[in-house]
Amino acid sequence: MPFQLINSSPDVMLGKPVIAGTRITVASILERLATGETEAQILDAHPRMTPQHIRECLAYAASLLGSEVIYDALPKAA
Repeated sequence: MPFQLINSSPDVMLGKPVIAGTRITVASILERLATGETEAQILDAHPRMTPQHIRECLAYAASLLGSEVIYDALPKAA
C-alpha cells in the first residue's frame, strides 16, 4: 500500500516516519490516540493536519504489524 501522506528522510526526525511536510511523527499521533485523545483534539493541536492524515497513520501502523513475522521463541517439549 503506498503512503502518500507519510514519508521519511534521514534529514527529518532521524528518519522516523512523519506526516509529509511536517516534523510530526506517525508514532506521536499513534501515542496520542492510545492515550485517549480524540481525532478532533489532535487536529486542533495540528491545524495543517486532516482526518486523512490520522487514517493514514493508522493504516501505516497496521501495514507494519500485518507484515510482522512472529517466531516461537521456545522449542516445544518432546
